[in-house]
Amino acid sequence: MRIVVIGGGLGGLASAARLAKNGHQVVLVEASATLGGALGAVSEGGYTWDGSASSTLVPAALRDLFRKSGRPLEAEIGGELEPLEIISEHRFEDRSSVRVPGGSRAAQIEAFDELGAGTGEAWVRHVDTYAPVWDVLRRSYVEAPWDQQDLPKDLDSLFSTRETLHKRLRRDFRDDRLGLVAGYRAVAEGHDLRNVPAWVGVTTYLEQCFGAWRIPGGMGRLVDLLAERLETRGVTVLTGTVTRDLVVRDGKVAAVSIDNGDIDVDAVVVAIDPRRLPALARVVERTMPAIPPVVAHLGLVGEVPDLPAEVVLHADPMIVIRTGGTAPEGGTAWTLHGRGKLAEDILDALARHKIDVREQVVARVDLSPRELVEQWHGSPCGVLWQGRGTVRYRLGPTTPISGVYAAGAHAAPGSGVPFVAQSAALVAQLIGPA
Repeated sequence: MRIVVIGGGLGGLASAARLAKNGHQVVLVEASATLGGALGAVSEGGYTWDGSASSTLVPAALRDLFRKSGRPLEAEIGGELEPLEIISEHRFEDRSSVRVPGGSRAAQIEAFDELGAGTGEAWVRHVDTYAPVWDVLRRSYVEAPWDQQDLPKDLDSLFSTRETLHKRLRRDFRDDRLGLVAGYRAVAEGHDLRNVPAWVGVTTYLEQCFGAWRIPGGMGRLVDLLAERLETRGVTVLTGTVTRDLVVRDGKVAAVSIDNGDIDVDAVVVAIDPRRLPALARVVERTMPAIPPVVAHLGLVGEVPDLPAEVVLHADPMIVIRTGGTAPEGGTAWTLHGRGKLAEDILDALARHKIDVREQVVARVDLSPRELVEQWHGSPCGVLWQGRGTVRYRLGPTTPISGVYAAGAHAAPGSGVPFVAQSAALVAQLIGPA
């Protein structure tokens, strides 16, 4: 089959690699001049930062991608993935804080007990409720292709639950600080917890069970490795090429319309926001994209605070510090994300939290949400939660148009490396071998 993959982010790269390994003739079309999308690295003045994700949960998703499309991931990176001892540190307005370890229930109890007697047990009781949720999602949604018109009974029941994450956290925690930690991932991706289904909080369970992991040298290395894999598999890559629309005849996709003509196809994988294609826009008109945060990539010199991989400052605005970039000797690379009422320079807001690095900045790249969306040709945060029905309105892995499939953050249970990588596996399963 001749297959066009639209979008050169992780979802598109993973889909193209899997399909080419299965013997298909694959063309990947990317609007930007370079591949990677939000996963690509940002560089300035000798400093390099991760464009978006700086670590991953459920590393088996990446390992499966590389194993099923060629050499194992560890062989490609020349070593093992790096586990994060502390996934995130959370600092609250009362000056208390908690460092959340991954991969250990006992370690999380000990960490949260630092906030007060009994808080550790309260935390793990909440996390424990997500074990059956993950079992349903893994079997029926994450690892197996699903059909909105014929969902397994347990998955349909989960999706029909009226409880929001906001209500679940208020029910489970008397201490508001625990609720801030448990709801952080959804808030950081731009969602209002009152509109997020309670089952989305399964991320806390994934952190506890699987921990968080980094790619040595930064997550941007995945882009280079997958680009090399596409070349090895004979994938035709067209960068700087905008896809205008899908050509549909008699209800089936026949071609992909690009700047300079049409590419005839047997199937298409849409790994971008489907709203950008008129043929699909009407199908997802009830959904909206989740908007990225304000981002500031900082190159620092001199002595800076020794912070874990991620520090979350719970206030308005909420500021997230990520410390995983690379820097020249004597330097440090940080990335700041801002959410909320940011009416001042984000470094001034950071200084009010007693982290003042304003005099140490020698390189800086500021990006607004609008600039990020324009640069990435869409939002890597996926679909905005607008209530429990949102999950039924979005596409993936199939679409109403025969021969058109969907992968990426807009076609997965959530944004993030494991879900996006796994969305490509679902598409490959449905299309099958050549």
